[in-house]
Amino acid sequence: MQLEITPQTQEILIKAGGVVALESTLVTHGFPHPENLAIALESEAAVRSGGAHPATIAVLDGRPHVGLTRAQLEILSRPNPATVKASSRDLSICAARKLNAGTTVAATMRIAHAAGITMFATGGLGGVHRGVTDTWDISADMTELARTPVVMVCAGAKSLLDLPKTLEVLETLGVPVIGYGTDEFPAFYSRTSGLKLDTRIDTPEEAAAIIRAHRAMSMPGGIVIAQPIDENIALPGEQIEKHINNAITLAAAQGISGKAMTPFMLRHIAEATNGATIEPNKALIRANARLAGEIAAALAA
Repeated sequence: MQLEITPQTQEILIKAGGVVALESTLVTHGFPHPENLAIALESEAAVRSGGAHPATIAVLDGRPHVGLTRAQLEILSRPNPATVKASSRDLSICAARKLNAGTTVAATMRIAHAAGITMFATGGLGGVHRGVTDTWDISADMTELARTPVVMVCAGAKSLLDLPKTLEVLETLGVPVIGYGTDEFPAFYSRTSGLKLDTRIDTPEEAAAIIRAHRAMSMPGGIVIAQPIDENIALPGEQIEKHINNAITLAAAQGISGKAMTPFMLRHIAEATNGATIEPNKALIRANARLAGEIAAALAA
């Protein structure tokens, strides 16, 4: 894979310093303009505050870019129907057609690994969708984690998913799921899900030790480090559950499925709660970026 890597990112990688990859779909298909640009810049600042170097990843003119300039972020942040949302399977199509694309979790992991980046921060992990026995809708994040040795820091999986099945699939694929400061799998807007985790850590150094051991054993896949949202901004699980069920009903009535499902449901929940989910969403993205920066710095020490 031919990559465009910014000189600063390349220099840090050569020196084996701490670098954290960040996805770009939150810029292209997540928040509206200009909020999307602001949260992208805040995420990069959070990685730096954790002691590492941020590298936002996207596809520009068909070529994967690792580490975007402010000007490139501004281009991606502007509404443009020609800018697509690219998962791993879409990268060759984007290359052939010289498209601009925001990279999903799966595509960001693939490109980060190709660049030699170990750490990746995002909001929530994609997983098994509700009603999977009818739709077979399972995020490509699952298979990418099974084959790409990148560490993902997230706030658990998005609560609109089937969380028990998501954890079962991760176990089947051999992907360790580790709670950071928690014994339960976080549920994105909510701190708890009722699903116990086998492993808990409480410091970046503990995370770094596990990552080093994972590498030393040449394990083929990645690791999920799940950090719960701050308790001061977490939302009650039952409140979110009600809006999720309503969103599922609306999506079915409108024939919405596949890649369009998650953004539709997140928008519906934000509207139904009068925007109460927007600031928590931004806050957990920043918190995950900072923690990933701290772990990357501990790995590089």
